[in-house]
Amino acid sequence: MKDLTRYVIVNADDFGHSEGINRGVIDAHEKGIVTSASLMTNAPAAEAAVRLARQYAALSLGIHVNFTREGERLVDLEDLQAVRRELEAQFNRFLDLTGRLPTHIDSHQHVHREFNIGRFFIELSQRYGRPLRGYCEVVYVSGFYGQWEYGKTEEKYISVEFLISLLKGRKSEFSEVACHPGYVVDGFEPPYNREREIELKSLTDPRVKAAMEEEGIKLINYDDYLNLVRAA
Repeated sequence: MKDLTRYVIVNADDFGHSEGINRGVIDAHEKGIVTSASLMTNAPAAEAAVRLARQYAALSLGIHVNFTREGERLVDLEDLQAVRRELEAQFNRFLDLTGRLPTHIDSHQHVHREFNIGRFFIELSQRYGRPLRGYCEVVYVSGFYGQWEYGKTEEKYISVEFLISLLKGRKSEFSEVACHPGYVVDGFEPPYNREREIELKSLTDPRVKAAMEEEGIKLINYDDYLNLVRAA
């Protein structure tokens, strides 16, 4: 372990989902440990998110493919051609909004892990040489989340102490810790909402960054990861 440099990407999902989430992601990047974000291209605040991201060169920006809306299916996952079309449409929307390729690919509620449709994501990842969450050398870490049972908040899993223990437990060279920072705003009340502000407080707590420095864990974004892999 002592000879292994541990690199951690802290990625904020749901960028573009709301104005409050956009602000939370940026604050978690500016004041905390978030290094990367995943953009929902079909969400109400997507364009605003892209405008914000352009002001922060150190924040890598990937795509958060979105086929669901709080339990509602936006595309029939059994209609494989519809899935392929929607995936391509959201990817092209990302290109139109940002003018560049995403640094990585993942999905809302992990739909890219579903049987039959996962292959479309893998093919897209291979076509453009973009890391796909759970299918690359970056080990995905999902433990920092405050509602493992629907509607039941467990703050201990989004506390400073838990986040530090999660980071210290990394054993692989490259890891991605997912998070969902944000602010509660009027007119946007998803099931996972107040928890986002608790996450934000933990992500920006100076004790977290201090613990990472003590452990020799290096914060990177997905651009850094791609550059390290190419250099190797």
